[in-house]
Amino acid sequence: MIDLLKRHAVQVLRAAGHTWEDIARRVGVSLRSAKRVGEEPLVSAERLTELRKRAGRPPVVDGFREFVAKTLRDAPEAPGGEVLRLMREKGYAGGKSAAYELIRSLRPEPARSPLVRFEGLAGEFSQHDFGEVTVTYVSGKPDKLRFFASRLKYSRFLDVVLTPDQKVESVVRSLIHGFEVFGGVPLACVFDNPRTIVLSHKKGELNPTFARVVIDFRFAVELCAPCRGNQKGSVENLVGWVKSSFFKVRKFHDREDLEKQLAEWLEEVNERRPCRATGVVPRIRLTEERRRLRPPKCRASEYALQFPVVVGPTGMVDHDGIRYAMPPKSIGIPGTLHLYPDTVRIVAGRHERSHPRFPEEGHSVWAAEDRSAMLAAVSGERGRLYAKRQQLLDLGRDMETFLTEVVHRHPLCWKGDVERLHELLCRLGPSSLLGAVRAALDERVYTAARVEEFVEVSV
Repeated sequence: MIDLLKRHAVQVLRAAGHTWEDIARRVGVSLRSAKRVGEEPLVSAERLTELRKRAGRPPVVDGFREFVAKTLRDAPEAPGGEVLRLMREKGYAGGKSAAYELIRSLRPEPARSPLVRFEGLAGEFSQHDFGEVTVTYVSGKPDKLRFFASRLKYSRFLDVVLTPDQKVESVVRSLIHGFEVFGGVPLACVFDNPRTIVLSHKKGELNPTFARVVIDFRFAVELCAPCRGNQKGSVENLVGWVKSSFFKVRKFHDREDLEKQLAEWLEEVNERRPCRATGVVPRIRLTEERRRLRPPKCRASEYALQFPVVVGPTGMVDHDGIRYAMPPKSIGIPGTLHLYPDTVRIVAGRHERSHPRFPEEGHSVWAAEDRSAMLAAVSGERGRLYAKRQQLLDLGRDMETFLTEVVHRHPLCWKGDVERLHELLCRLGPSSLLGAVRAALDERVYTAARVEEFVEVSV
């Protein structure tokens, strides 16, 4: 078979006036073949390209065309590296160049409005934003996740933290965690105008709790203008990039597996994979950037958020659905609640209390000395009895159920049961008392005497 280049040579030589014998000798074909080719239509560049594509075995990458097309339909912004990883999992053994060419040819091109790029200098900017995504585990169970993403603009070093909500505490602790990962604090932090930290965009008014963090860690806050998506640059794209690069292109067995894969992915994009924007691995540029970052004030686990409070008429301070006891003499005094991840410190005038952040049982936290002090401050025997009963009721639903049965079954002598149960509370604490109360509930025996028997057995 005579290839197209030889056919083209025959046609060119004939057009130049060469004899058939000379053409056959120059091209290396028979005289008969040279004459036959001379009568064929001229060889075109389009025809040459078409036949070249047909020649030989089809490329290995062609077998993955439908898979790549489906992947990009589900996640149009998925980076090429992630799509290639999925192709490898499906058995692709070809080269990267061919895979990236296929991905480029199949990726849809959305219409884009002009985008203002916020390129930063070393240590100048970091970007931060909340995101929400629903993942479906291999078992079919959906899970709605919230995450906080932080990234240094210069080095592109990334931190992603799963959060329980989008409240100000989640913002602050995730932000400080990012500073820890970066190795310092930049000059300015850019946010996508979250309601959690911005009370009024027109007035430039920040949430007072967040404003204290800004002062403590000494960074400036830059807020993207609302309703101006084309001015947010990669701040706006940060959450979308995390979703398309990680959450939407991977499969997870459960929450534990997701967290494990997230840690591995962060290591890959920070430590090994060159950034598409800079062409450099973020860890390499981070080494230079850290010279311009300022050391953080403390770790996220050590930082206390501060909230203004007032000690209520019952001697309690309410915060986020939990009541913390204060000395009776502090009633009515304004103060400050210092919120740590696991503890709470409340200062009201010259009075101060430190409590576990979360109660053992129920929704109230007491210091042992405050229980007796509060009772001593209540006037009258009847007032003290009902104060004791309220302290028991604060332990939660199980105690409320037990006392309801006691009062209705023993309407003339329930006061003695309350006295004995309160004495157990002061002596043993909430957990031990409620363990015995639950055992009595299971037996359907509603007396303080039976609760005391269960306590003695457990001891």
